[in-house]
Amino acid sequence: MAGGYKNQKKMSSLLVNGILILICFVWLLPTVGVFVTSLRNSQDIFTSGWWSIFPHQENIGSGEIVLDPSVNVDEPMQIEGITATFEELRAGVTLPDGRILTWYGNKRTRTVLISDLQWVGFFHKPLTTQNYADVLTGKTIKFTDASGNEIIRQGNNLGGAFLNSIAVAVPATIIPILIAAFAAYGFAWLNFPGRGLLFTMVVAILVVPLQISLVPILQDYTKLNLNGTYLGIWLAHTGFGLPLATYLLFNYMSTLPRDLLEAAYIDGASNFTIFTKLILPLSVPALASFAIFQFLWVWNDYLIALVFLGDKNRVITFALASIVGEKGQDWHLLTAGAFVSMIMPLAVFFALQRYFVRGLLAGSVKG
Repeated sequence: MAGGYKNQKKMSSLLVNGILILICFVWLLPTVGVFVTSLRNSQDIFTSGWWSIFPHQENIGSGEIVLDPSVNVDEPMQIEGITATFEELRAGVTLPDGRILTWYGNKRTRTVLISDLQWVGFFHKPLTTQNYADVLTGKTIKFTDASGNEIIRQGNNLGGAFLNSIAVAVPATIIPILIAAFAAYGFAWLNFPGRGLLFTMVVAILVVPLQISLVPILQDYTKLNLNGTYLGIWLAHTGFGLPLATYLLFNYMSTLPRDLLEAAYIDGASNFTIFTKLILPLSVPALASFAIFQFLWVWNDYLIALVFLGDKNRVITFALASIVGEKGQDWHLLTAGAFVSMIMPLAVFFALQRYFVRGLLAGSVKG
């Protein structure tokens, strides 16, 4: 029985790990493809897939043979010491030395291509960071397409949009966290009239779509001259993020030990001192968890930035949308821009991910 249980547990573990590995592989594969494509030059992207950077064998052209007009292509022909028909050459004929003869086009071309099976990969077609330099600046971009034509484009200054996104995302993450932390502390530990009703209203606001408030807020911003300013979009993101932040932090703060706060009250500590010296340090997991949510939401936001900020101070999502509209066929620029937009969210997530699960499960277990 013990051996059967161990085998069953081992098989279950292998199955779970196998499924997790498969999910990770499916998720990472497109990301790797985007990253590799962003490092290839434009002509290589149009002629081969991103996976061709890995070492593999490929027929590399080494020359061609143009047959004399006197040669009858309807009969077997002698080429490079072998005899072959047109149909055989169309399919490809391998010479004793390993070279491959392949007929090019129809019979009228009278051209046979010579190729060798060689190992190729990233060492054959080197990777480049020029794509990143092109999208990060607003300078003129020059590259070659699949037909060998030189294409000239105007850059989109993604570097400036990246800095604008930081200027929007950082304050729009910090401000609601600070306000929501004070509110959550009040709801969790202070008794005041209307406490239950106010908290119910906060929870109810979570189900209200933010889209229905865009027009009224935009009208108010126009009257107050806040439209197109950083202050306007900070306030908008703060208002839209506060209900979730308050609810998440309330769930966490309400589970903190009551004895600890009562001891602080007995020692004469004020509510502000308790909040800054005890509550905030103990609530770091919940604060970090919401910071990840809020930062990713603000960073990847397009609608609110489009409505309240517009083209005056375009953020990175707005700049990426412009690249798609203006340079939709230029994959080397699109993938480079996409990966630039991923750098900051990935950095924030990996920096705070150790708090993520603890903050996400805040308040889920009582007692």
